[in-house]
This record gives sequence, C-alpha cells and structure tokens, in this order.
Amino acid sequence: MPIYVQHETLDRIPDVFNAEAIWQSPGFSLFSRRPLLRDLLERSPREQRGHAATRCFSHVTLRLPQEDVDDDYHLTRGNRVRELAETLAALHQKDFGDLLGSDQVRYGVTGAEDLAPGEIQICFGHAVYVPSPEEKALFNVSVSRDSAVWKPVCAVYPNQRLALIGGQEAVASVLAPGWPFAGDGAILLVNDGPDSEPVVQVRPKEAFDCSFDASLGAYAIRSRMGGSERLLLKITRAAGTPTPSAAARSARPAPVPPAPAESRPAVWQRRAAAAGDDTGEVTAVPAAAPSPAALLARPGESDATFAPGALQRLTLAALALPRLSRYRDTGAISLEIPFTPTLAIARNPAADRAITLVATDADELIAITDAGRQRVTAPANFSPTGARTLRLQPVPAEMAERYCALLTLAEACSLPLAAGARTDFGRSIAPSAVLRPLDAPWMLTTTQAAAAGAAPSSPDRIGLSRNAFSFEATADGLQLIRQSPTQALYHLNEQLQFVAAIADQAFTIPPGHHVVAGHYVLRFDA
Repeated sequence: MPIYVQHETLDRIPDVFNAEAIWQSPGFSLFSRRPLLRDLLERSPREQRGHAATRCFSHVTLRLPQEDVDDDYHLTRGNRVRELAETLAALHQKDFGDLLGSDQVRYGVTGAEDLAPGEIQICFGHAVYVPSPEEKALFNVSVSRDSAVWKPVCAVYPNQRLALIGGQEAVASVLAPGWPFAGDGAILLVNDGPDSEPVVQVRPKEAFDCSFDASLGAYAIRSRMGGSERLLLKITRAAGTPTPSAAARSARPAPVPPAPAESRPAVWQRRAAAAGDDTGEVTAVPAAAPSPAALLARPGESDATFAPGALQRLTLAALALPRLSRYRDTGAISLEIPFTPTLAIARNPAADRAITLVATDADELIAITDAGRQRVTAPANFSPTGARTLRLQPVPAEMAERYCALLTLAEACSLPLAAGARTDFGRSIAPSAVLRPLDAPWMLTTTQAAAAGAAPSSPDRIGLSRNAFSFEATADGLQLIRQSPTQALYHLNEQLQFVAAIADQAFTIPPGHHVVAGHYVLRFDA
C-alpha cells in the first residue's frame, strides 16, 4: 500500500519560528547533521524515475507547540506564523523549483497541545492539501456513531485529489472524532472534481466493510475483525457549488440490500416501500389466517374449528411532533421522546435509550445520544444501532402551523378492530392507551412542574381532546366522527401527504391512509 501521508517530528529546534533552522542545517557535514525538512522532502519525492526524483510534494503542514502559537497571537497577532509559512514556501520554491512544474507551494501552520517545547511535526504527501485563502470548499465531510449527532471532520476543495481520514495522526491526514476502530486503518476519499461524486474506499481493504446506506445518505464502515462498532461518514456538497451531471450521479454505489431478517412471528411482514422510501421499515400487518383444510390436515387431529383472524386494525405509524410555541400558556418547555435500542418508544423513564428526540418551546428538534446532542431538521433518518431506522420528514404545509415534523416509527403498535363496533379515541379512553405511548407525564417538562406541589401533566393534553373522535371499520374504510369541536383532525394518504382536514360530519378514510389527532398518526390497515 502506498504511503499517502508522511509524518515526521523534528525536535531540539531552539526557535520554532526560524524557517532556516527547520529547512536545512548549516554547514556541509553530511554525517553530523540530522535530517530536517529539506532532507525529508528530498528523500520522499512525489514521483521518481529509477532513483531520480521527477516531482516533489508542494503542500506541507506544520504543527507547532500550542503555547508558542498562542504567544505569537498575543504578542504579534500571528505575524511570526505567517512569516514562517511564507519563508518556508520561498525556500521550497528556490531549492525544488525544477521539480514543481505548475504546482503552487503552500504551507499551513497550526498549533498542537501534544507537542513538547522545541518539537515540530511535519506532514506532507499525496493526501495532504493546503487550500489557498480564497478557495471555497467543494464538499464537507462529517462522521457519526449513531446517525443523530454528526461531527465535522474536514472540507474537501475542488483541486484536492485525496483525503485520508482515520483515528491516528501517524496514519491519516485528518482525524475523525470518535473513531471506533483500532489499528492503522483509514478511509480514503477520492475527489474527481466538481462534476463527479466523491469515491470512498478503505485502507487496507481487508480491514473494513464499506457500503453506502441510502436511507441515511452516508457510508457505513464496519470492521471485519468483528464487533458491533460502526462509523457513518456523510459527504455533503457545499452550498453554491455546481451539482454533478446525471451520469456522475448514476455512478454512486447502489445501496446494499439489508440482510435477511431472522425468523419473526408471522404477523411481522415487510411493508411495500412507498415511492422514494428506501428505509426498509418493518411494519406490523395482519398475518393470513390458516385455511380450514390446513388445520384438518394436522396429524392426530380429527376435528378443528376455524375462526378468521382480525384483518382490520388501527396502527400507530408515526408521531406528529408539535410546535410547543403554540402552547406557551400551558407552560410547556420541552417534549422528550426516548427510544430503546430496538427503537421502540420507551414507556419507562429508566429504560435504556439509543436516542432521544426533544421538541422545544422554540420549535426546535434536538437529537440526544451518548455522543452528545444536536439540532436536527427534516428530512433526516436516524439509525443509532444500525438495525432499524426512524425517519423524520417535513410536515405537510397545511399542518405546519401546529406541527414541525412527522416522525415515522420503526416499531409500530396496533389495536385490532371488530367489524361493526364503534370505538372512541382520546386521552380519557382507556382502550386507546396502546396507541398513545406519549401519555406519560415525565416526558413533558413545564414551568408549572418546577413549582412546589404542582402535579405533572400528560403530553396528551397538548392537542388531544379527552374524546377526540369515534371510529368504526366498515367495508368502505374507517368511518370517523369528530367528537370534540376543538379537536383538529387531518387525513393523510399512504405517503403521509395531506388529503383533507376532517370536520364534524362523518368522514371515511380508505385502507392504508392515516388520521392525525394530537401527536398521533394512525394508519387504518385492512
């Protein structure tokens, strides 16, 4: 494997801002001098023919002791750092001008806390790039361990060919926060220009599996040495940069299909993906009831009774996340929705959490994981464990006054429906509690709750009436009748797109469509 980045440390430098002392030792005694920057560049050419160098590296970064850099900023406003970079570039041009061609010589100088006084770390190579002051980024690279909290890694510039991202300075040109893998492995990003999608590879190839997860819009990297650790790497095009051509877009790796799921109860089946939905969401749908003939064919049974299963049910498919600013008079500060490692809504405050989504009274959404907290906006997908995905999508414009986003759930809960029986839904209706997982006072933080003796309040009081609507499964669909004149009800189609607002008269939604009441987006399955 080629060496993409050369890392060298110079020590015993009396003045770390003395360019001549860093570039070359005085005198001509080859046996007494230690290798300095000029010698390092000469011994590691960019290209060579036989033993003769034909091209040298032109971009070099220097890391100086942070205390020296801070002192220079305090005393000279950074003049010595700038003079060091300019003088080294001039020496570089003077001694290696015939090996540069049209390449520009650029030096970057930064501070580092891990260097002792008199130490300088030199970095150059194929994956080292120093942007010019006026150069704008083409891509921005970020990483995440849980798909919720993303941490910036680096920018990639139009003329930058390579970036090597890893967890150790001795290997990579850029460090990835939270790098979960041991060893010398790294991620190699190859930039073919503004009209192409970047290529992501791993080095060495036998160390990692790397695939593009279309549902997250990121590359998932896992070690082949075993273990459950993964790193997600996302590349986003900087604002104002040209978009790639259609041919370039088609070159992006196709998403790897998910591995076959382990055997599950028959009621769990994979739902047909909606247009543009490639999240692989697993949704509960009724299992086909066994035929009488199959029951009679069982060995040792001479008689059997066949009873058809409940083919109609109401399923909690998503949550409508509220704009708490509309409810300031209630004192609501934040609504906390925690999810367990299986991405079920945690109904116990002490349950293990993989991710928590918080809606604030500033109408912001915040994702909280072990990696920290970060503001999120729709559209976004979260897969903290890599097994299932929560999908955050924009709310239809007709509902945007009340809600800030829709959150499609990874684990659905359902209420079987008996044909011809009318049932009520609301915060005072006990049978509907299975469809109301947010009916837990500890999920809602209010100003009143902080007052002495104040009783906690259920989040369902925000936007959901005590008796919101009644419903009945019919041959034509789910017939709804609004029970409270103040209850807002909305009809959404299979793709959670707005169809209509539901008024006081009876209203029927077809199978596969949704009704929104309070925080809950309920799908009629038949």
